[in-house]
Amino acid sequence: MKLIIQIPCFNEAESLPATLAALPRTLPGIDAIELLIIDDGSRDDTSGVARRWGVHHVVRHRTNRGLAAAFRSGLQRALDLGADIIVNTDADNQYEGADIAQLVAPIVAGQADVVIGDRRVRDNAHFGRVKRLLQRLGSAVVRRLSGTQVTDAVSGFRAITRSAAQRINITSDFSYTTEMLIQAGRKRMAVVSVPIRTNGAVRPSRLFSSIPQFIMNTGVTLVRAYMMYNPLRVFASIGLAAFLIGLAPMLRFAFFYFTGDGAGHVQSLVIGGVLMIVGVIAAMLGALADLIGRNRQLIEQMLERVRALESAVAAREDPAVAPAIKQRRAG
Repeated sequence: MKLIIQIPCFNEAESLPATLAALPRTLPGIDAIELLIIDDGSRDDTSGVARRWGVHHVVRHRTNRGLAAAFRSGLQRALDLGADIIVNTDADNQYEGADIAQLVAPIVAGQADVVIGDRRVRDNAHFGRVKRLLQRLGSAVVRRLSGTQVTDAVSGFRAITRSAAQRINITSDFSYTTEMLIQAGRKRMAVVSVPIRTNGAVRPSRLFSSIPQFIMNTGVTLVRAYMMYNPLRVFASIGLAAFLIGLAPMLRFAFFYFTGDGAGHVQSLVIGGVLMIVGVIAAMLGALADLIGRNRQLIEQMLERVRALESAVAAREDPAVAPAIKQRRAG
């Protein structure tokens, strides 16, 4: 079984050595461990540091494309390299590298498709009070939307099986963490959390410049992802709410009409009629969006097959990958 540890990086030449030094080189149940750096347009010597530290693979973006794009590039490259398990961690040494053993254990045991490292936000000494509150609130929302029991939804320390990676399609430009969980829950993947340790922050987060910006970007990502995978429920709820609100003035007009005073309450009829029409249109849009979603599922199935074919082609072109592919087919 082959494990690839991927690390998205942006200007991490100073912090990367400590992160690499803490990573395990052998693990129970794992035959080979390889390191993959995704250099997201760094302006320093991140790629050079990675190579000098013996990183097996380096993917470099010409410009900074963001964390979600770096994560996508890492997944695709790891699949091409024949990874059976992919672990994602941060370059700033926030997560304790030795805990990768706990992270991959449920996958090696065949109990999970996706494993999330739980930083135990409630008791984490490295988090301030406001951050603890926001993290717990955000995780509760994600649990509700995704149907999973993840306790630390935005943790970037996570492991994913090969088959799950082939089915995940990140579309966000901001961050992959919450969207990935909503997709995993929607696609009935086995998602579990394991407690992990963290180190103190060495610098402020580069993912966002302020807490309000983080809340807004995360909120937009959550709403978009949820609507993408539950369009009928979203639009039907909006339509039903508009219909019921419109029903109230319609009933008001009917009451006055049948009591002989309908002429002075035509505005209730107009407002109620408009709201009820909006409700019906919203429900129809939901049905249409649901049909489009079914087509998207077919496209995702085709994309999964394409990724498998691309990995097979990569195995033929790279002799180092071929044995892992053959072993997986034999198993």
